[in-house]
Amino acid sequence: MKVVLSVEPVRFPLTGIGRYTYELARRLQNSPEITDLQFFAGRSFLPGLPSAADASGSGYSLKRAVQKNFLAIEAYRLLMPLLKGRALKAHGDYLYHSPNYYLPPFKGPRIATFHDLSPFTWSQCHAPQLARYLQKELRLTLKRADRLITDSEFTRRELAEYFDWPIERIDAVPLASSPEFHPRSAVETSEVLARYGLTHEGYSLFAGTIEPRKNIETLLTAYEILPLAMRQRWPLILAGYRGWRNDAIFARIESAQRQGWVRYLGFVPAEDLPILFSGARLFAFPSLYEGFGLPVLESMSSGVPVVCSDNSSLLEVAGDAALMCEAMDIETLAKHMAQALEDVEWRADARQRGLAHADGFSWDRCTAQTLIAYRKTLENR
Repeated sequence: MKVVLSVEPVRFPLTGIGRYTYELARRLQNSPEITDLQFFAGRSFLPGLPSAADASGSGYSLKRAVQKNFLAIEAYRLLMPLLKGRALKAHGDYLYHSPNYYLPPFKGPRIATFHDLSPFTWSQCHAPQLARYLQKELRLTLKRADRLITDSEFTRRELAEYFDWPIERIDAVPLASSPEFHPRSAVETSEVLARYGLTHEGYSLFAGTIEPRKNIETLLTAYEILPLAMRQRWPLILAGYRGWRNDAIFARIESAQRQGWVRYLGFVPAEDLPILFSGARLFAFPSLYEGFGLPVLESMSSGVPVVCSDNSSLLEVAGDAALMCEAMDIETLAKHMAQALEDVEWRADARQRGLAHADGFSWDRCTAQTLIAYRKTLENR
């Protein structure tokens, strides 16, 4: 089997999709089923798999460019497929896999991974120009694809129903947390946490892009219900890049920071993030919609109790190992967080259930199931 894998998502900062692409690529390199694996990014073939650090200077933030220059993006949208197609022309006997939605023109077997349908079902949570751009490109991908991969059964069914796409040509292939996410003692976390002014199990954590879909304003409202002494003992730590439409969110964050029970860390480097997870007392994630929800799994792998919303793919990812509630149910969210912080017996049980649940997900399994999807793509051409 000969494969061209797009590795554009492997760049700084390494997002969830970038991590997925990197972990998949590493394992495909060692697969005896693949006789030739080519890495493709932009309109060029690469000599090897890049790292996030290698790509830090060349990463192209489509979202920021769309927000700043719509005409430039329209030109990019029209020209880049032609340039990609030309670069790929000599590889028509390869299978092409895009791990990040978009498929360029390609005459060989084609498969793409759809992580969620938010540009269509939650378009109000994207910049309007970005939503329009993604909608156009993803509809083209659906026309070009022989087969699709999703991160969850939820997204598999949502995609099939929304686009009337044959569900038998969609494979749900769950992601996994990376080995760096595992339980650590206070001694093991102390050095890194000290740089952030934190102590082991001395804070609650949210990690993700600061944007409306993550429902951070609801999280802040629910956390504020907790007694002041509890909030001061376990302040809420927010880690992640500033996303779109975040002015109202940051007004709330700044107010809470002045009161001393919230801290915004901004972007946390990849090498520090697993320590930040394993040092948390609680991970809170009341997202409105997820195609997978990798931070929930990373928290469980780190031995940290989780409180999250009970929608979309989170029901699959969290299983019975988290306290869950409706995303907008402020009182129940506050009640669950208080229990997760103070109930010692529940915490011990949740830790063990979370670790056991997370063990059911692995990048090796993800790669094996991806190879099955590749074989199906080739068989049905």
